[in-house]
Amino acid sequence: MSDSPKEEIKLKGIAASPGIAQAPAFIFLKREFDVPKYLLDPSAVDSELERFYGAMVETRRQIQEIRSDIAKNLGEDEARIFDAHLLVLEDVALIEETQKELRETRFNIEFCFHKVAQRYIAFFDNIDDEYLRERVNDIRDVTRRMLFNLLGHTDYGISRMSRMVAGRILVTKDLSPSDAAGLEAGTLKGIATDSGGMTSHTVIMARSLNVPAVVGLHKASEVIQEGDTLLIDGYEGIVIVNPSDDTLYQYGEFNLRKKNYLDQLQKEAVLPSVTLDGKTIPLLVNIEGVRDLEHVTSLTIDGVGLFRTEGVFLRDNQIVSEEAQFDEYRRVVNSLQPRITTFRTFDLGGDKMLPNGLISPREKNPFMGLRAIRYCLRFPDAFRNQLRAVLRASHYGPSKMMYPMISGVGEIIEANRILDEVKASLDQEGIPYDRNMPIGSMIEIPSAAATIDLISEHCSFVSIGTNDLIQYLLAVDRVNDMISDLYEPCHPAVLRTIAYIVEQAHKRGIKVSVCGEMAGDPIYASLLIGLGVDELSVAPSIVPTIKYLIRHISSSEVSKLAQKALRLSHPGDTFHLLKQFKIGVFKSLIDA
Repeated sequence: MSDSPKEEIKLKGIAASPGIAQAPAFIFLKREFDVPKYLLDPSAVDSELERFYGAMVETRRQIQEIRSDIAKNLGEDEARIFDAHLLVLEDVALIEETQKELRETRFNIEFCFHKVAQRYIAFFDNIDDEYLRERVNDIRDVTRRMLFNLLGHTDYGISRMSRMVAGRILVTKDLSPSDAAGLEAGTLKGIATDSGGMTSHTVIMARSLNVPAVVGLHKASEVIQEGDTLLIDGYEGIVIVNPSDDTLYQYGEFNLRKKNYLDQLQKEAVLPSVTLDGKTIPLLVNIEGVRDLEHVTSLTIDGVGLFRTEGVFLRDNQIVSEEAQFDEYRRVVNSLQPRITTFRTFDLGGDKMLPNGLISPREKNPFMGLRAIRYCLRFPDAFRNQLRAVLRASHYGPSKMMYPMISGVGEIIEANRILDEVKASLDQEGIPYDRNMPIGSMIEIPSAAATIDLISEHCSFVSIGTNDLIQYLLAVDRVNDMISDLYEPCHPAVLRTIAYIVEQAHKRGIKVSVCGEMAGDPIYASLLIGLGVDELSVAPSIVPTIKYLIRHISSSEVSKLAQKALRLSHPGDTFHLLKQFKIGVFKSLIDA
């Protein structure tokens, strides 16, 4: 028998989660099962429906349990994946069509439910939109779980094989959220899937597990054999099967340079956030709740620039009481003091739905519908409870508060009127709070940017949410891959709008922060500082990179960079300019 090494095979897919890993392959092929079909006696229809409702209850319990575990271990953003599963399970049309199918055909409930669900899946599969095609996986996952429960199966997905996957690279056709929920951080080495795109749940989960991932490999699960050695490159979207010694050497050198790079970033991360010419640029972080503090309190930062308070609501899938909110807010403020905590009042709606909340999930255009401040003003009782909780927490340390998705000055005036009523109520009850807590506004809608001079008269600071601002300014859905190339932070309209916001706010003595993705990207952070942005708020994991950037630029040179960028007419030219500047800043670090 030959001992010659197996031939090296290179597979190209989509880079989904950064990192490089070498490990044996673990092939995970989902166990298929037959859905039985048999005719029921007319008298058995009602009991069959009861079995259907019981399976729904059990499926809902399982999904909520997984959601809770994911929120606890990985975070609220990742847990929201399962909110979509709950919405599928509670879809009225799906339930009613299944009931109708049962009554009209008298076939068993498994067959009826499977038949109706397959119609939905076929419909979404034929839609020419990658984002919507990815969402059909939610229907598949829920359907599979329901059928498992109806058929009495107990082993669902990969969760029972966690130990077998440990130390290996998982290879599968596709990875559903339920499958991924059974994986444990720190054990899995990487993920490679046949299907999936940049909007898939696999991408979100892989980044949360901090493992390299490549999706969209098409036939990886057929080409790769159990026990093959894999080298997965999550930077370039490459999986190498049975890599040669030369390939391993090249990647070993790359990994060593990457480690040196990260070590140097960490060394400077504890130093002040000051430019080469002595200008302080406060660097803050974005958080979802008290659970994020373990990643934040050890960082050398100036505080929290964005506390997404809706995370507290989404974690429990309901409107949370004043006391529960107060307890969480107080713990955050206490842990961060003397550093600042900036609360954003809850931004529910859009893609942040409460299955049992006050808002209907049936809006035709939820991102432009009843969300954020509109939600708060429509349901003032829920808003008042939150304002009371935030004000009470402000007594325990430096705090600020801002309103999301403001479209004009009228909304700020109304929100502040309710705030004044809440303050008066607290005064009557003798409850202490910071009477001078600064109140600000998010600037993420073009109408707010255009009226920044008016808005500045009613707030103490503003924070630019670049994610939504770009989306609304350019009329580009940022999660639609068909037009993702049109989502351009370097578009002249975006740069001019940010410059205008900063100019008008500074004229009125108002400071400007940025808490969107642009602030955490070293290509754009220099531009923002050059445009005059006062503070940056980023994800905790990005702090070392942006801290290094700030400490290796001068405010005068980035001001010149920004002016040059404003004179360019094509986004591609602007991006090239900013990218070259970033390469220059990090060159000595990369070459070290």
